[in-house]
Amino acid sequence: MIRLAIADDQPLFRRAFVLLLRDMPDVQVMFDSANGEELLTGLKGNEVDIVLLDLEMPVMDGVEALRRIREEHTKVKVIVLSTHDDERSIVRMMELGANGYVLKTAEPDEVETAIRSVKESGYFFSDLVSRVMLQGLVKKESVKPVFNDVDPLSERELEVLRAICQEMTTTEIAGKLFLSPRTVEFHRNNILLKTGARNVAGLVVYAMTRGIYAP
Repeated sequence: MIRLAIADDQPLFRRAFVLLLRDMPDVQVMFDSANGEELLTGLKGNEVDIVLLDLEMPVMDGVEALRRIREEHTKVKVIVLSTHDDERSIVRMMELGANGYVLKTAEPDEVETAIRSVKESGYFFSDLVSRVMLQGLVKKESVKPVFNDVDPLSERELEVLRAICQEMTTTEIAGKLFLSPRTVEFHRNNILLKTGARNVAGLVVYAMTRGIYAP
């Protein structure tokens, strides 16, 4: 069962999402909220796997809510819902620790794919979001993600990172590289420490900015 919470200040949008998600038999909406403050209160009393988070909300917006979730609920994954499709907004949310980014104009099937991908592999980028990110990051004009480069990645770590970027699960990476799942997790944690990325989505941004991976 995938346990979800929704945060969006538009009641009709929230209700539509709740109805959509009810059609997914293995998904349970634990609660919905109108702003980040209500969301954080709800997270204190509910076990949640994934939050669908709007960026523009009163009282506490999605940016601040994401920061607080990363500090107070580190195991909760976050999919940002937004009308903004520019690289600055997308990369900024990845840097802050979002696990996925979905445009509000997306089809229902894409929302379901995003939820399942984040649950299984830790992140989701649609084709549009990936393309926007790559274009902006390759130009390196307006977006300058901040990562660590003090300790370079080993060849094995680069192999693991490329596999992560291909949305492979830990088990799949282990099979491909002839490693144990525990060793894959060890390498992934090392990569996170070396790069300073906040999560798997951040690793993808790092790989794209360094020319290690291109979708």
